[in-house]
Amino acid sequence: MRTVLVPFHRAYRGLVWLANSPRMLIVAYGILILICGSLYPLFEDDVSFGDGIWWAVVTATTVGYGDISPESWPARLMAALLISLMVLGVVPLITAHFASKLIVDQDAFRHEEQEELKNNLRLVRTLLEELAERGGVTVPDSADPPPAPSGR
Repeated sequence: MRTVLVPFHRAYRGLVWLANSPRMLIVAYGILILICGSLYPLFEDDVSFGDGIWWAVVTATTVGYGDISPESWPARLMAALLISLMVLGVVPLITAHFASKLIVDQDAFRHEEQEELKNNLRLVRTLLEELAERGGVTVPDSADPPPAPSGR
């Protein structure tokens, strides 16, 4: 069963990597446009490379001017794949990337700050225990469970 899931896991990891790299996301978009724009003239008659790129951009952005539209089944299949990849893949990855940048809590502590706070708390705990020992006071250990409520 694990062997069957390996390709899906790798595809998922690839999407995560792609989503976290805006530069690679733009490169992937460009490559997708170039591939589809290069293939379009092979499937359609009397279409130049420039028209193929124009068709790919218009189709990928789902603008669909209609000035160039596929007539052959291979070109229509490629158009369906291009639209599906853009609408179900690239656009959501771009949206997710920008949303994650907007949601970041600017007040959150960085790792170094968290480590400094933990070290300071350890120092305060040690000083508190030393002070309590000098005064003959016992300090409750934070690992002990709280006492049961009285009257039950």
